[in-house]
Amino acid sequence: MNLALWIVAGLLAAAYFIGGGVKMFMSKDKFASMTSNSQWAEEFTSGAFKALGVVEALGAVGLVLPAVLGIAPILVPIAASALALYMSGAMATRLRRGEYAVMMGDFVFLALCAFVAWGRFGPEPFTR
Repeated sequence: MNLALWIVAGLLAAAYFIGGGVKMFMSKDKFASMTSNSQWAEEFTSGAFKALGVVEALGAVGLVLPAVLGIAPILVPIAASALALYMSGAMATRLRRGEYAVMMGDFVFLALCAFVAWGRFGPEPFTR
């Protein structure tokens, strides 16, 4: 179980770090033109779009760095919980826009974040 939690957290961290970096360093308009399912970006200001990237990147760091360094590892399940809430907001946006097929991808990310949060708060915490 511990290995599965590490693998899922690592994969989530990589995905969120890359996605957050793209949102932080690419303009909102360029992002919307490059990907086919990113019309949602038009609903946000440029500053809010960059803030979403910062949230994703910080969440990615929080998924692995505290445990790797052994400094405040309780932050790992907290980061996973926060990213699950973040994905709930993404799903709400998709639902409002009627983007049901894309929403399933958001649901997978939400479920994986919830798995890490549950695992690290419950059966496999870093501190016993």
